[in-house]
Amino acid sequence: MPSVMKEYLSKAGVLWKDFAGHVTEVTGHIRHCAEALAADTARPLLYLPGGRTSKESLIEEIRRRDGVQDGLVAILSAVEPCRAWSVRGDRATRQLRLELQWRKCLHYYFYLIHPQLGLLHLRLQTWFPFLIHVCLNGREWLSRQMQAEGLAFVRRDNCFTELADPQRAQALCQAQWHTRWDRLLDPLVEQCHPTHGLLHRILPVDYYWTAHQTEQSTDVMFRDRAALESVYPHLVHHSVMSFGAEDVLRFLGRTHPGESQVQTDRRRREPGVRVKHWVDLNSIKLYDKGSVLRSEVTINEPAAFNVYRASERTPSGPKSWRQLRRTVADLPRRAQVSRAANDRHFAALAAVDCDTDLAATLAPVCRPIMRNGRRHRALRPFAALDQALLGAFNRAEFHLHGLRNRDLREALAPVLPSGLTDKQIAGRVGRLLRWLRAHGLLAKIGRTQRYRVTVKARQIATVVLAAAKASTPQLTRLAA
Repeated sequence: MPSVMKEYLSKAGVLWKDFAGHVTEVTGHIRHCAEALAADTARPLLYLPGGRTSKESLIEEIRRRDGVQDGLVAILSAVEPCRAWSVRGDRATRQLRLELQWRKCLHYYFYLIHPQLGLLHLRLQTWFPFLIHVCLNGREWLSRQMQAEGLAFVRRDNCFTELADPQRAQALCQAQWHTRWDRLLDPLVEQCHPTHGLLHRILPVDYYWTAHQTEQSTDVMFRDRAALESVYPHLVHHSVMSFGAEDVLRFLGRTHPGESQVQTDRRRREPGVRVKHWVDLNSIKLYDKGSVLRSEVTINEPAAFNVYRASERTPSGPKSWRQLRRTVADLPRRAQVSRAANDRHFAALAAVDCDTDLAATLAPVCRPIMRNGRRHRALRPFAALDQALLGAFNRAEFHLHGLRNRDLREALAPVLPSGLTDKQIAGRVGRLLRWLRAHGLLAKIGRTQRYRVTVKARQIATVVLAAAKASTPQLTRLAA
């Protein structure tokens, strides 16, 4: 904020006209500290002249070559874009003004093997406001936690293919989100950016830790690579061809698209195919990693979600649903949102039955049944009314919050007979609700007037609506 920068310059006794010289001096001190750290630890400090060099590959090569097991691996430096403070002259007012502008400056990448977090890197901007980005790998961290508890596991790349105790591993993973991040990250600042201590004496402002980007995945382990390969092509085809904008919005907890843009991309990568769905800057993707199937949520725009919290101005005041913030204080909610999205994603993919044909899937609901002495008609999958019902089962808001008689009346309005009174329509929809519950397509939510769409309903809706969209040649090729 400009007010903080102005306060710092005032307390440091720096005139605005001397701003550039002062910052250059501080930047020189940061560079000296980085060079001293590299010399004291006998680790390399390398300048990368272009953006084509893979930092991760270079660090892995250095790590293997030198056999580094802990501490600093190397320091890399590169000139990269950033937002930094400058002092500019205003011709209109004939005064100097502070501006936060895009420019380029030197950045240091400190690659460390942390005793608790494993391999990580800290990126330090060498110009005011000296931003720091810390990149952590949760699986690297989890590996260290399981080793400390003596839990056996097999890890390949960034994936666990075998776990001796999956329940305990899951508990350790979930506990990561409740970490006291200031206690964990502040020592990294002291180690890699000692100049901050000098600046802190002038203006006692600490780093405010936020999460710029988070990725959380849910892994499904298969017996071997062949077992996953037998079903993965079906999942990719279904994800690309059957998931529409409403499905993607539902996965990411959105009920209405508003002005959001929904996109889907299929890309071949090593070792297989990746399918990715975007809603603005947030995304969910599906890909395979050897014998593991992964659904992964990436959140870059947390304001698209809500968290139940008090106002920042009155932390002890009443709580209500408010925008999810970037602060690490909201990381537990961000993890909850991401895991729920992965669960909805996998539940939708579970509707893809690679062994059971369409007839076997629909047979139980396509014949009349008796419940509590009352006969209930069969489902007519391609009748207008039943098609509208199945379409409603795929609506995002009904998956998230359930549906009511009133919701179903609105969804079925185009196919209901005209001339009926509101009371007659409510009665007809009430009978439909009883019929759907009898077939196990809806389940009553206790102490409410809402109904939950069951997994069975989602599976039937998926296969029927996909078949309805398929052409005769497509169906013929599938049957061949």
